[in-house]
Amino acid sequence: MTGAEPPSGLRRARRFLGRRVRALRRSLSGPPAEEALIAERLPLPRHLIALDSEEGARLLAEAGAEADYHQLLGHYVPQRNPRFCGPATLAILLNALWEDEASGAGRGLRRPYDQDSVFVRRTEAVKPREEVVRGGMGLPILAGYLTAHGVRSELRFASEIGLGAFRERVVPLLVDRETFVAVNYHRPGLGQEGTGHISPLAAWHAASDRFLVLDVSRHRYPSVWVAAAALFSAMNTVAGTHTRGFVTARLGP
Repeated sequence: MTGAEPPSGLRRARRFLGRRVRALRRSLSGPPAEEALIAERLPLPRHLIALDSEEGARLLAEAGAEADYHQLLGHYVPQRNPRFCGPATLAILLNALWEDEASGAGRGLRRPYDQDSVFVRRTEAVKPREEVVRGGMGLPILAGYLTAHGVRSELRFASEIGLGAFRERVVPLLVDRETFVAVNYHRPGLGQEGTGHISPLAAWHAASDRFLVLDVSRHRYPSVWVAAAALFSAMNTVAGTHTRGFVTARLGP
């Protein structure tokens, strides 16, 4: 009969084919493969040691299996645009913090955070999503977002402490499965291109006094081992009315 609806089976087949065609189009126009991303990376200054190098792997092995790296890696996500180093870092930290609750024990099932779901009603009062999209987030906003998600955070500006106090405070936390650290530093201070950047801190190698920065901008730079003094110097740079620094994050007291 002219104008009649097609049978339900035919409608389902058409929808199925439509989904397959859309998926194929996305695959053809999707993001580049990992090899292409690595090929586009910027040159790494010689004083930084790439984690994916032989030397970088050796330092990680010597840092030990207790290092936060092994827990953070399972939740690593690269930032999806130039302004989202903060949201990407937040997603990594929140997922790592809630890892033990992923099975539903005690708190019920929890969906993994991503760079969209870190924005909730409570974070709008800290800094609206649209402002983060346009201008990114600094260290105080990162700490505020953690608090808005019910995380206990500690914010320290580099100007308030010295290198020794920074090392003393942070090193024990990098082998503490319940506490994680994010650093805010000035890329040019490490000889890299760019401006301010936020990423998780993942390990410390005692013999060389180097920290491992789990860089969320992996299409530009790999995760790197950086000398403690160089990292602290890059943190002790002015951003607005204060210097950069670090934030710790943990659940509970």
